Order: sequence, then structure tokens, then C-alpha cells
Amino acid sequence: MKPQINGWRAEHRNFARLLELFEREVAVFHAEERPNYELLLDILSYLRHFPDRYHHPREDAAFDRLVRHDPALAPTVARLQQEHRVIAAAGERLQHLLESVLDGSIVERAAIERELSMYLVYYRHHINAEETGIMPVAERLLTDEDWKAVSAAVAPGQDPLFGEHVDEGYRALRSRINTEAGA
Repeated sequence: MKPQINGWRAEHRNFARLLELFEREVAVFHAEERPNYELLLDILSYLRHFPDRYHHPREDAAFDRLVRHDPALAPTVARLQQEHRVIAAAGERLQHLLESVLDGSIVERAAIERELSMYLVYYRHHINAEETGIMPVAERLLTDEDWKAVSAAVAPGQDPLFGEHVDEGYRALRSRINTEAGA
């Protein structure tokens, strides 16, 4: 297996771990209790920072290369790239709602629930579509030259949560992840 595919899959596993924590808080919300809004915002902040700035742009570069090798992939790639934009926009809307709640604003519970659920469903579906649909094709079709171009398409960035050094703003979230993993 190509190291780039391994990296892609490792990032997806990390995102899935965060989505599991996210889903637990959504369940609390569904039970009409108060979720941990700070935790939700920390997860959302990470998912809007690292994937939207580094992971998805690298995927988009890989997708473009895939279409060069097999133009029949264009509709699938277009859908996945659109999903990147939808996830980013949904994350932005949700972040504004959660920040409003923490700022003491009155926000309709149904609006928050809808955005929480939509974000979770979109993100999970998207990861699954990439894992089962496009990644096996990328592994088969993309050359070493393609992977070099993909790497060069986005400035390298340190993963602020799952990287070697955890950013100050993500230390509580990392602690929670480690606690959940040990449970």
C-alpha cells in the first residue's frame, strides 16, 4: 500500500474518532440535556482547521490527477469535491450556532439539532465514500509523480491534535480522546 494512502486512511481514522465523540454529544442533545458545547466547538474547530486546510485540498489535488488518468471518474470526483465544500459550509454554520449558544444568545434548539445531525451524517458519509469508492482507485492509478504533485499542492502543515506536538488549544480535546480510548 502506498504511504500516501496509509496517511489518508490514518487521517480518516482520526476524523472518525472525533466524529464518535461528536455523536455522543449529539445523543446528549437528542435526550434534551445540555451537551458539552465547548467539546463540540473544539472538535469542530479541529475539523474545520486541519481537514479543510490540509487534508481536503490534498485530496482534491489527488482527485484531479485521478480524472486525468480516467475521465470516467469525473462525476464521482466532482461529487466528492462538492462534499468538501458542503462540509466546510455546514461546519461554519454550526460553529456560529454553537458560539452563539456559548455567548448566551437564544438559539432555537431544532436549528442546532438539525445542524449537528447534518454535519455528522455528511462527514461520515463522505469518509465512507472516499474509503470504499475512490481510495482503492487512487492506489491503483496514481503514480509516484502524481503523489509528488499532490504533496506539493498544499503547504505542509503540522496536525495540531494528532501530530507530535499538540497545540495548546487542543490539549483538553486530546486528553478527552486519550481518556475515551482507555475506557
